[in-house]
Amino acid sequence: MRMVSDFDFSSFLHLERTSSLLSHHRGMPATLIWAILVSAAVATIFVLSYGSVLATGVFISTLAIALISFYRLDWGFYLLVGLVLMLDQFGIPGFEPYTFQIGYFRNLKEVSYLPLSELAVTNALELHLLLLLCVWVIILTVRKNVALKPVPVWGAALIFFAWVVFSFIYGLRRNGDFLPALWEIRALFYLGIMYFFVPQIIRTKEQLQTLMWVCIAAISVKAFQGVGRFIYLGFSFYGFPTLTSHEDPVFFTTLIIFLLGLVLFKAHHKQRIALILLLLPLTIGFIVAQRRAAYAGLGISLPVLFVLIPVQQRWILLKSFLPFALVIAIYCAVFWDDTGKWGGPVRLIKSGFTTEKEEAGDRYYSNLYREFENYDLAVTGRHSPVIGLGFGTRYLRPIPLARIPFDLSPYIPHDQILWLLVKTGAIGFFLFFLFLDSYVVRCSSLFSRLIDPYGKAICLMVIIAIINQLVVSYYDMQLTFYRNMIYLGTLMGLLPALQTFDKLPPSSSSSRSDR
Repeated sequence: MRMVSDFDFSSFLHLERTSSLLSHHRGMPATLIWAILVSAAVATIFVLSYGSVLATGVFISTLAIALISFYRLDWGFYLLVGLVLMLDQFGIPGFEPYTFQIGYFRNLKEVSYLPLSELAVTNALELHLLLLLCVWVIILTVRKNVALKPVPVWGAALIFFAWVVFSFIYGLRRNGDFLPALWEIRALFYLGIMYFFVPQIIRTKEQLQTLMWVCIAAISVKAFQGVGRFIYLGFSFYGFPTLTSHEDPVFFTTLIIFLLGLVLFKAHHKQRIALILLLLPLTIGFIVAQRRAAYAGLGISLPVLFVLIPVQQRWILLKSFLPFALVIAIYCAVFWDDTGKWGGPVRLIKSGFTTEKEEAGDRYYSNLYREFENYDLAVTGRHSPVIGLGFGTRYLRPIPLARIPFDLSPYIPHDQILWLLVKTGAIGFFLFFLFLDSYVVRCSSLFSRLIDPYGKAICLMVIIAIINQLVVSYYDMQLTFYRNMIYLGTLMGLLPALQTFDKLPPSSSSSRSDR
C-alpha cells in the first residue's frame, strides 16, 4: 500500500485521457493548449498589475505550487514549510527584502500588487494550507485503504484548541473586535492544524530526512541574510535594532541543538556535515539578530539538553564546552563595560538583568515599557481570572503606555505567557500547559527508548524547541507569530514518524541513519 504522500494524483484525474480528448477535439497537442492558457494568464496578470514583475512571478510560483501539491502532497508540504521559514511576516526596520515584499503572511487586501477588496482578510499562507488540506481530503475520499495516523496526546490537544475557540467566541460576545481577535488566534490555529496534519503527511524516514533538509536550507537562508547585512553595514549595526526577523534566532537555536544531538549521539549523517559548515553563519546570524529573548531561550535550552542526554554524553559535552566557556568568560570580563560594537552582545545580555538606566542603555525604556505592560495585564486578569477576557478585547491600562508602531498593542502584549492567562483564564492556561507537558512527557519517553542516533537527535531537538519557544514567548511576542507556531507545530507533528525508529532492530536502525 502506498502512503498518502506518495499518491500520484494524475492517476485519479486521468490526465493522459483528458489530454488525448483535448488533442482530438481541438486539433492540436494538449500541451500546446495548456501553454497558451498559462501564457495568457501570465500576460493578463502582468497587464493588470501594471507590469509588476513581482506579481507575475508570484502568480507563476502559485501555479507551480498548486500543480506540485496535486502531483505529490508531501512535496507541496515541503514547499509550505520552506516558504514559512524563508519568508518574513514582519518588515525589518531599514530593509525591504523580497522575502517580505512577497506578502505571503499578509492579508490579501494588504498586498499592494493585488487589487482586492477590503473583505480579503485571508492570506496566501492560509490558501496554501487550504490547498494541501483539500488534496489530502480528496485522497482520503478516493483511496479506501489509506489509514489515518494516530496523533499523540490528541485528547489534551483537542480540549485546548476547543477552549481557544470558546475564548474567541466569548471575546466577541463581550463586544470584542473581530479582526484583532482573528490576529490573536491565527498563530495558535496554525499550530493546531500542523500538529494534527503533519503526522498524516510525514510517515517515513525518507520524508523526515527530506523535511529536515528543507528546514536546514530555509533557516540558513535567514542566517546568511543577517550576515550579509552585517557585512554590508561595515561589520556594524549602523543604528539598526536588528538585522533579522525576531523569529529567526529562535530557529537558529533549534538547528544548533540538532547539530549537538547529531554529534553527541554520533549520527554519521550528511546533515551533520552540513550543519557543521553552517555553524559559523548560524552563530553570527544569532548574534546580529540582537534579541534578548533568544539569548534567554538558548540559555535555558543548553541546560535542558545537558539534563536530557545520557551521562556519557554529558561528560563529552562538558569537556568540549569548557574551552568555549573559558573564552566566553574572558570575553565578558574584557568587554563588560565596553561601549563599542565588540561589546554589543554583552550589553544586550546585561540590559535584560538591570533596571539601571546607565547599564541598560538603549534598552532601558523597552524594559520599563514591559514592566508597565505586565502590571496592566496583571490588573486586567483579576477581572475574569477563571475563563479570561476572551480574544479581541483590549486589556486595561491603569498605567498608560507609550505609543509603539504596532497597531495591535492594546490587544497583544510582549509577555505572551501572561497574555494567554489573561485572554483564556486559568482554565485555558491549565489546558495549554497540560497539552504541552503531556507531549513533552510522551516525547521524552520515546527519547529514552530510541537507539537510532539520527532519530534521537531529532527527538531531542523537538523537546528543546518547545522549552525554547515557551521561554522566548515569556519575553517577546512569539505565540502570535505565524512562523513560530507553524514551525513548532511541524516539529511536534513528527513524533509518530519518530516512533518508527523505535520499532526497528538496533542494527537496521543504525544502518539506515547513516545517509
